Amino acid sequence: MLAPIFSESLKVERLTIPIKGLSTFLEGTKIVQLSDLHDDGLCLSPHLLNQAISLSNEEKPDLVVLTGDYITQEPDTIYNLAPKLKLLQSRVGTYAVLGNHDVLYPNAKPIVTEAMTQAGIKVLWNEIVSPLGDNLPIVGLADYWSREFNPEPTMSRLSDSKPCLVLSHNPDTATILQRWRVDLQLSGHTHGGQIIIPGFGPGLMLLQQVRQHIPPKLRECIPYINHCSAILKNWQWHQGWHHIRGNQLYINRGLGSYFPGRFFCPPELTVITLASY
Repeated sequence: MLAPIFSESLKVERLTIPIKGLSTFLEGTKIVQLSDLHDDGLCLSPHLLNQAISLSNEEKPDLVVLTGDYITQEPDTIYNLAPKLKLLQSRVGTYAVLGNHDVLYPNAKPIVTEAMTQAGIKVLWNEIVSPLGDNLPIVGLADYWSREFNPEPTMSRLSDSKPCLVLSHNPDTATILQRWRVDLQLSGHTHGGQIIIPGFGPGLMLLQQVRQHIPPKLRECIPYINHCSAILKNWQWHQGWHHIRGNQLYINRGLGSYFPGRFFCPPELTVITLASY
C-alpha cells in the first residue's frame, strides 16, 4: 500500500505585473497559470484538481497557461487528465508547454501532446503564438532538460520593441534568457520547494548548501542530498516573483506533490493581471 501524501489547501495567488509598453487594449488582461499537476493517481487528488479548474473558471480569465509536468512516469495517465483540463475556460484559450516528466519517458512527448491537443489545448514547443494580439506574443519553449532546448532561433524572431511572455517549465532557463527581452517568464518545476522551513526557505536548498561540506562517500547515505542540485541550480527562484536584469520571472508552486508532501508550501493557482507602465 502506498504511503499517503500530505497536501495543504489550494491557495490562489493574485498579483499585478507591470509590462513596459503594454498596449492600452491589453491593460487589465487576466492570466491564470497552473503547473506541475503530476496526475498519476497519487500526487494529485481529484478534489484538488476539480477545485483548481472551478476557481480558474470563476476568474473568467483572458488566457490560461499550463507550465508543464502533467504526468509523473506513465504517459497514459494523460488520457485521464486531458479531458478534465478541457473544462478550463478563457477568452482566447489554453496554452501549454511541456515539463521534464512529459518528455523523459519513452513516447511520453507525442502521447502527452496529442492528448492535450485533442482536449483543445495548444502545446507550444519552441513556438510563438499571438492569441492576445501581435503586440504581446507568447513564446513556448522546449523543456530545459530536453535535447531540443535551444531558445536562440525562436527568441531571435522577436522584436525588442515589443513586450513578450515566455512559458518555460524550468526557472533555471531565466539565466539563459537574459540575452533577450522577456517581460514575463512563467515557470513551474520546483513545486515551491514543497517543504519550507520557516525563516529559512526550501529544505532542498538547505541540503544543497550542506552538501558541499559533506565528503562525497557520505553523500550517498543522506536521502535527496545529491538530487537537490539536480532539480534546480537557482534555488533562490523556488517560487514567486523575481526581477532578473530587467526581465521578470514568476514560479508557480504547482498542484501535485511528491512524498512526503507539502509543508508551509500550499498548492497554487496563480491569477496575474497585466498593467502598463
